[in-house]
Amino acid sequence: MSDTASDNDISRRRLLGAVGAAGATGLVLGAAGGAAAHAAASGDAPTALTTVGSATVAFHGEHQSGITTPLQARGHLIAFDLAPGAGRREAAALMRRWSTLAAELMAGRAAGDGDTGVALDAGPSSLTITFGFGRTFFDRTGLVTQRPAELDPLPAFSSDQLDDRRSNGDLWVQIGSDDALVAFHALRAIQKAAGEAARVRWQMNGFNRSPGATGRPMTARNLMGQVDGTRNPKPSEADFDRRIFVPSGTKYAWLADGSYAVVRRIRMLLDDWEKLSPTKQERVIGRRKSDGAPLTGGTETTELALDRTGPDGKLVIPDNAHARISAPEQNGGAAMLRRPFSFHDGIDPDGTPDAGLLFVCWQADPLRGFVPVQRKLDRGDALSPFIRHEASGLFAVPGGPKKGEYVGQRLLES
Repeated sequence: MSDTASDNDISRRRLLGAVGAAGATGLVLGAAGGAAAHAAASGDAPTALTTVGSATVAFHGEHQSGITTPLQARGHLIAFDLAPGAGRREAAALMRRWSTLAAELMAGRAAGDGDTGVALDAGPSSLTITFGFGRTFFDRTGLVTQRPAELDPLPAFSSDQLDDRRSNGDLWVQIGSDDALVAFHALRAIQKAAGEAARVRWQMNGFNRSPGATGRPMTARNLMGQVDGTRNPKPSEADFDRRIFVPSGTKYAWLADGSYAVVRRIRMLLDDWEKLSPTKQERVIGRRKSDGAPLTGGTETTELALDRTGPDGKLVIPDNAHARISAPEQNGGAAMLRRPFSFHDGIDPDGTPDAGLLFVCWQADPLRGFVPVQRKLDRGDALSPFIRHEASGLFAVPGGPKKGEYVGQRLLES
């Protein structure tokens, strides 16, 4: 964006600066938009941006944003294929454009002269834009020798009913924000900036609970009403980086400090699930629905007592319970960082909701993270009759760009 454009545009960051310290006290009954509209009509001073709107995430850094960033209220996943005839040069120009755009938007600034104005009066709202490369990207750009074996296609699973039109892709973009308009604005800007170089292959929209909606910070719930993500690896754990990020000494230097994202659109068969009593639902999962604690007692973070039996001699946590089968200690320590969004895309003609989970998980190696866990779940998870995997993708996500770099530069200019 030119200096002239920066001066002429009333950017979101400048607006945020104009409200000054008042923004820190802007938790106005959770209705800043309505209050601002009323103030404008009455001639009063507009309501300051809330702390939710003012939150920023850095674009440059060791890792890309949107991996360890806390869950955001709104998300968009979008995959592109390079246009026929486009190759390495066009891909490099595209990633340069996208990276420049992402840095501006994440800082709360407008998207250049062609900005739509959709998010002009909002702060950055924890916006993150994350970029990844699919297996076919390396064929299209003549970089097959730089493609890691970890990008080999995922194996087939018995619960898969995959739609190829909504799976895979040359390029993948994850957009997250705590404001729906900010997220949509970024989505449109990324799509427009693709120009003639790439075409949309598929796009999915998701959501999570809004920040401040609960009395205290809590692990998110999914559309089945279950607390989801209790045993996620935590950045404070000593082996977190080893499990989630590709080490610096990797054979493929361009991927150092990056990660692999597995993306699955998982349909939840909610009508069938909701016919179960809460007690039966808890036995399917292996945790209490009220607070996410194991059926063996304690709190949400209490370790599963997998060997404990009840008065009837049966395991308290059934042998096919989802929590038991997916536990790292049941899978040779395999772990992945789950960072999903829920989705609801309307009602099917038969009246069933088209809803579920946009499952996104991160790991240093999908063959040691997602694959062994999913194989085990595929063989006997009590949850399997209530879900259906409808789309799938695997993407290599480079490390974060340094100042002056664009995402993927070390690959495309190698």
